[in-house]
Formats: sequence, structure tokens, C-alpha cells
Amino acid sequence: MLKLFVKGKVVTEKPYTPNSPTAPAFIITDAKQFEKEKTRLINHINQTLDNGAAYFDGRESHSFGKLNVTEWNNMLYKHLDHHLSQFGV
Repeated sequence: MLKLFVKGKVVTEKPYTPNSPTAPAFIITDAKQFEKEKTRLINHINQTLDNGAAYFDGRESHSFGKLNVTEWNNMLYKHLDHHLSQFGV
């Protein structure tokens, strides 16, 4: 069901709609340590770069099924950009 309604908005180059609601499961309610989370993010970005494009081609997304390299690229970029923009980064 998620695929039908959301996939096209997530994996294309079209920007996310501003002020879209967040699913309750993704709302962070506990305290986080900034430096620890920053390090985790940097490590995830570096791992993605180390994996390279070929790693993602045809790889299964938990939410959207198999995606091609462009779809993965768009989704990862838009997701990261969305969260960084939330906090003025």
C-alpha cells in the first residue's frame, strides 16, 4: 500500500512537499547526544560512498521494493536534505 501512494514522491527528483506530516513511529521522543548522532550520520554517509552505486542497483528497499541507482540516489539525498534543512544546516 505504501508503494502505491508514497514511492513516486520519495524516489523521483521532485522535492518533498513542505510541512508533510511525520508518521508517529518516526517521531523521536527520547534525548539524543548530538556528537554521537553526528558521528553515526557521518559513518552512514561514508559507508554509502564506500559501497558505491553498483551496490544499490536493484537492491531491495524495505518500503518500496527493488530500486535502481537513480531512485536510491534521489531517496537518500532527499531524506538527508529534508532533515538537514529542518535544522537549518
